[in-house]
Amino acid sequence: MNTSMDNINPMGEEGEQNALGGEGAPGIEGGYAPSKDEFAVMLDESLKDGGLREHTVIEGQVVAIQNGFAAIDVGLKTEGWIPVSEFAEGEEEARLTVGDKVEVYLERMENARGEAVISREKARREHSWARLEKAFADKEPVEGPITQRVRGGFTVDLSGVEAFLPGSQLDLRPMRDATALMHSQQKFQILKLDKRRGNIVVSRRAMLEANRTEERGELVQNLTEGQVVKGRVKNITDYGAFVDLGSLDGLLHVTDMSWRRVQNPRALLKNDEEVTVKILKISQETQRISLGMKQLTPDPWLAIREKYPEGEKFTGRVTNITDYGAFVELEEGIEGLIHVSEMSWVKKGLPPGKILSTSQEVEVMVLEINEEKRRVSLGLRQCTPNPWEVFAQNNPPGSIIEGEVKNVTEFGLFISLEGGIDGMVHMSDLDWNKHPAEALAECRKGATTRAKVLEVSIEKERVSLGIKQLEEDPMLSVKDLAKGSVATCTVMGVQEGRLKVRVGADGPIAFINRQELARERSEQRCERFAVGDKLDAQVTRFDKENRRLELSVKALEIAEEKDAMRQYGSSDSGASLGAILGPALKKEPASAAAAEEKPDTPAPAEAKAEAVAEAKAEAAAEAKEETAAETPALAESEPSADTEAATQAEAPPQAPSSPAPSEAAASDVAESGGSEAATTETPAESEETPENKEPA
Repeated sequence: MNTSMDNINPMGEEGEQNALGGEGAPGIEGGYAPSKDEFAVMLDESLKDGGLREHTVIEGQVVAIQNGFAAIDVGLKTEGWIPVSEFAEGEEEARLTVGDKVEVYLERMENARGEAVISREKARREHSWARLEKAFADKEPVEGPITQRVRGGFTVDLSGVEAFLPGSQLDLRPMRDATALMHSQQKFQILKLDKRRGNIVVSRRAMLEANRTEERGELVQNLTEGQVVKGRVKNITDYGAFVDLGSLDGLLHVTDMSWRRVQNPRALLKNDEEVTVKILKISQETQRISLGMKQLTPDPWLAIREKYPEGEKFTGRVTNITDYGAFVELEEGIEGLIHVSEMSWVKKGLPPGKILSTSQEVEVMVLEINEEKRRVSLGLRQCTPNPWEVFAQNNPPGSIIEGEVKNVTEFGLFISLEGGIDGMVHMSDLDWNKHPAEALAECRKGATTRAKVLEVSIEKERVSLGIKQLEEDPMLSVKDLAKGSVATCTVMGVQEGRLKVRVGADGPIAFINRQELARERSEQRCERFAVGDKLDAQVTRFDKENRRLELSVKALEIAEEKDAMRQYGSSDSGASLGAILGPALKKEPASAAAAEEKPDTPAPAEAKAEAVAEAKAEAAAEAKEETAAETPALAESEPSADTEAATQAEAPPQAPSSPAPSEAAASDVAESGGSEAATTETPAESEETPENKEPA
């Protein structure tokens, strides 16, 4: 509303002329009536001493009330006119009478019509601003009604000054309906004030918090820890519930609601529900109160060892399943943990959710109780027989089992056994004769195989099996062999650079390298032999602990040559080795065959050695007789064998001479071996006679 009276003159023209002292105005005592100009000069002089200033609040007096307007004399040339409605307080009507003293706001000394421009509303607003500035500086509350709802909040009338109340500052908690607070006097705290912009922000929540703080202080002083009080559930969260104790809220944590595990507090409590709680802790500094409900009932952990002794079995219900185990409730308030390692004897690494399910009734064994930490360790597998113990009882070491190959790894294979357990066969226990890697490569997953139980470890939960132990160790059949002995071998395979042979009839598998097949390089060829051929070889190394057996045909040939030279001839005997051993080696096969037909012959190798020795002795005797008959003169001039032997015994030892041609023949014999040696004489040996041989 326009509070100025620029265009309003409730007195009319006649009243105006009388007020200005115009024509027809009453005269002044003494008969002198000043003119208008003189009157204006006198009025200006009087105003100079009044101290009135524009845009200030001044005091005036009601001199008249006409047509809903009040004439206010403020000591100026003319009165100012203000609508009577501006003097109303709130919804009440204005109660104004002539002679009342009122405060008005002087906007202008006079307008174009010479009237004072004044306003009661602006005076009230200026007075309110002054009062609000003082309240803001002193942090004092102010009062006023909430007039209307606007975007983001509400407007508040503070004695004529509009203030803004944000919606978040209306109450301690968000309010959806503020109808009950509209048009009623409320107390506010000024948060922000800017007179130049006419901006004021107030808060009702600040006043409520201040009042609550005072009430909290009084309430905290009256409460003690351990006291049982009643309250009402105000709010429920995932971690607990807030209980209203009057002017203060206490927190009822989810762990203090019940002795049992509470997954969802909303399943136990409801909003606005009245509950009885026990005060657990009071913080004087923060004015926070911790509450508890389970403390009103006896603690089930006080006699837990008497109720649930260790090693006993009980029935419980699965309440929760995690990655590391499952929780089982034995009774209300007592839960135990079944660790994932204690769930099954054989299902290692399986998630607990694959073994158990929530709310399932299970039988468990109490393994350990920790009263200080309130923990109970439970075991599920202990309620079933240990499959390792059962297997050990039913299958002691040495037993033969049969199962399916469950898995093949780089170090062995696993076989499924009774009770759901697995037994391991190491790659070194697969075959006596094959290389471990070769034997492992032949194994297939899913195949059924037999094995022998080697060891059962209940503590380590291991079963060691062996497949090669199903057969006798072939090394036992050649346990009497020693380094230097001769063994008869059967060719099992011809490989590049070596022969694969079996020692004896059912002995171990060994290999003869190409370099060890003959003394002569030209005869060191694997193609000379075929599968099934038999040959003799000398044992050059026999390590029973490490199962190492090395054979050599070359070493046997060298040994036989040395033995023949030692027994039947020398480098200066005057006879070649072919002449000495030729007839003997021809008879060797017949003698060896006769020896093999004897039932009491200990072994083929020993019989052959005896036959060869006898044939060699006969051949040596015949060779000597033939030599003596062909050279009678030489025999008469040379001493006899006995005399020569005696002379050599008495004579000092002489350095060995260079090898005679007979040594080359002996080398040929050693290369061919057996009866073949007798047929591989050189031409020089067959044409040699005493006439072309120089005397010793």
